[in-house]
Amino acid sequence: MSKKTIGDISLDLFSYTVLLLMAVATLLPFANVLSKSVSEEWAVVSGKVGILPVGFQLKTMAYVVTSSQFLNSFLISVLVTVTGTLLSILITAVTAYPLSKRHLPFMNVIMVLFVFTMMFSGGIIPNYLLMKNLGLINSLWSLILPATISVFNLLVIKSYYESLPEALEDSAKIDGARTFTILFRIILPLSGPVIATIALFYAVYYWNDFFNPMLYINDPSLKPLQLYLRDIVMDADSSSALNKSVDDLMNVSPEGVRAATVVASTVPILLVYPFLQKYFIKGVLIGSVKG
Repeated sequence: MSKKTIGDISLDLFSYTVLLLMAVATLLPFANVLSKSVSEEWAVVSGKVGILPVGFQLKTMAYVVTSSQFLNSFLISVLVTVTGTLLSILITAVTAYPLSKRHLPFMNVIMVLFVFTMMFSGGIIPNYLLMKNLGLINSLWSLILPATISVFNLLVIKSYYESLPEALEDSAKIDGARTFTILFRIILPLSGPVIATIALFYAVYYWNDFFNPMLYINDPSLKPLQLYLRDIVMDADSSSALNKSVDDLMNVSPEGVRAATVVASTVPILLVYPFLQKYFIKGVLIGSVKG
């Protein structure tokens, strides 16, 4: 193994320094919000909270997470995320399988149609009219169905399928296995890393989505967490959005409430990463190349 030259070492140091600065710049806003959510209220109101908290208290966080509207929106987001992710993974994985076969008739035409939908969409108004005509306004299905399949995720899984040895399927066919048996008994169990990676992509999308709810959801009882968070941030008086009385709000500041709401809505999806992290890089790398 050759030794690194001074130029190589200098380039490595420069790269690591740039990446470190970018990481710090990315984390600073969240650190400020986290500090505000646990700092003393007088410090938040007076603007003395920076990167580190001033004092420590959890009453603001408790005030937020015990709100009936917050709990309802949290459960709505969990339901949409879990249902949408499972449905999206199933449809994407099943759709990608025939597309991974080179002998599929009209393969090029089908792929062009898929890629076209990835680059161009119908637009906000046609999509809204479609949801309205389907009777999905104020329905949780309006938050799930539009994002059921992502062409990018489809292409990643398709590339992964193409990297698997064809001998596996040939052996199964000799033993009498049918197409769906091969897919669900052989291909999908071997595709754990890429499936976990794409599941994470879908879950993050469903959890963070607020634009579709803003368009299709008018009923306050059906608002997911991100739309509820938007209302909190946009509302000058957080007591109305939280369904709390003015007397309750006397013990917390609106700025602290907003910060605590942001943290409370971010932590759940962050807890998913440690369980899927070992699959993440492996799935992306394997799914992005063939051979």
